[in-house]
Amino acid sequence: MPVTPHTTNALGALSTSIRLTVFGAVVAAAAALLPTASASAAEPGVDGYTDPSYASACTFHRYGEGETPPLSLFGADPLCVEYAKRDITVTNGGAARFLLAEPARFALAVPACRYWQLDHWSVQATVGGTELVGWDGSYWFDKAEGSAAARVRNITVAGQPARAADAAKVIRPYDARLADALVRDAAGVMVRLPVSGLC
Repeated sequence: MPVTPHTTNALGALSTSIRLTVFGAVVAAAAALLPTASASAAEPGVDGYTDPSYASACTFHRYGEGETPPLSLFGADPLCVEYAKRDITVTNGGAARFLLAEPARFALAVPACRYWQLDHWSVQATVGGTELVGWDGSYWFDKAEGSAAARVRNITVAGQPARAADAAKVIRPYDARLADALVRDAAGVMVRLPVSGLC
C-alpha cells in the first residue's frame, strides 16, 4: 500500500485555549456516539475482523506523535491514516500532545465514507520508563457498505507480551470504556452499520 508521510501539524498555530475548546466539543460528540456504537456491536451481524474491502485502494498518510492531519484530507475516499501514539507520557507532555491531536483526527474521520486507521499505542509514566501498556490497533468503517471492524494486537503490559484482559486491568482505573473496548477488540470484531445515503 502506498504511504504518504507528513511532518506538519495543522493545529500548531492555534492557541491552547482554542484547542481545548475544540477538544471539549469533540469529546462531547464522541461520548454521544459511543452508546450507539456499543448497541450496534451487540446486535446480530457481529463477525470477526477482516481488512476492509477497499484496502487495495488505500494510500496511508502517516503521522507522528501529536501530529494532526491537514484539512486537505477532508473528503478523501478512502481516507487511510496511521498514527504513532507511542509517546503517551505524563512527564514530557506527550500525553497532553496526544489529547490535543485527537479532536482534529476525530473530526476528520467522522464525515468520511470509507475510513481506515492503524495506530500504535504506548503509555508510560516517564520518558524511557517501562511501558505500562501498549498495543497496535486497526479500525475501519465503510458507510456505503454498512460495515465496520476493529482489532488490537501485540498487546503488552509492563513491557511484556500480555493478554487483552491484563492490559484492561491496568487501564480500567483510568478509563473503563477504553478497557472494555480493548478486551472486545483484541478478538477482532466486525459489525453491521446503517448504510449512509450520502456515500
